[in-house]
Amino acid sequence: MKNLIAELLLKLAEKEEESKELVVQVEALEIVLTAMLRKLDPEQFNEIAAGIATAMPPLAPAAETPDTTLLRNYVEKLLNHPRV
Repeated sequence: MKNLIAELLLKLAEKEEESKELVVQVEALEIVLTAMLRKLDPEQFNEIAAGIATAMPPLAPAAETPDTTLLRNYVEKLLNHPRV
């Protein structure tokens, strides 16, 4: 039983480390993307935003899931309120 608990704790620690790495990768991508967006002229930025809007067409309210809502909100945040 102790071995099983020890194995589970090791797996949990590994998963936590992987999760931390993913968070760091996402934050790095956010910083790079924000810097790139800020260098664009308004016309290029608007073209990119329009392309994203086309790629993410509105869903019927019944089809909207918490994950899609989270994704839409985060994309909107990146485009309209990027990191400082």
